[in-house]
Amino acid sequence: MKYLVRAIKYFFWFSILFALIMVALVLLGIADSSPELMFRDGWKSVAYIAVLFGAVAAFYPKFGFITKDVVIPGGYSDIRDGVVEVMESRGYRLESEEGEDMTFRLRSKVSAIFKMLEDRITLTRTEGGFAAEGLTKEVVRIAGALEYRFRDRSLDGE
Repeated sequence: MKYLVRAIKYFFWFSILFALIMVALVLLGIADSSPELMFRDGWKSVAYIAVLFGAVAAFYPKFGFITKDVVIPGGYSDIRDGVVEVMESRGYRLESEEGEDMTFRLRSKVSAIFKMLEDRITLTRTEGGFAAEGLTKEVVRIAGALEYRFRDRSLDGE
């Protein structure tokens, strides 16, 4: 269900972005305001564009969201505060904590809106650390930060 909701959100986001670009072109006098004159095949072209947006929106959630293992040695009580500290330094706040699983959201509402309110990062406790789930770019960035923060410094010669 979450996948379908994300796909619909992206379809509307692409459509709104397209409409804003077309309005800007009309206001600047670059394009005519009639779809019959703006596009070669008029409204038929608009339908083709909508189908293209639908196809992209249908597949984007598959590639735009991941679950990645984050290796963090130690017990939960030993690493919890450090995890929260890293997430807060990246602009996230702790939304909820259930047992050893944590959910974070962006503090900035503007950033959250630009991410279409898909700003949630879920850290589910695993044997070797956490499984981080969320937007691909954010999960990769946060996984790197967490692993760097908790890396075994004895292996670095320190």
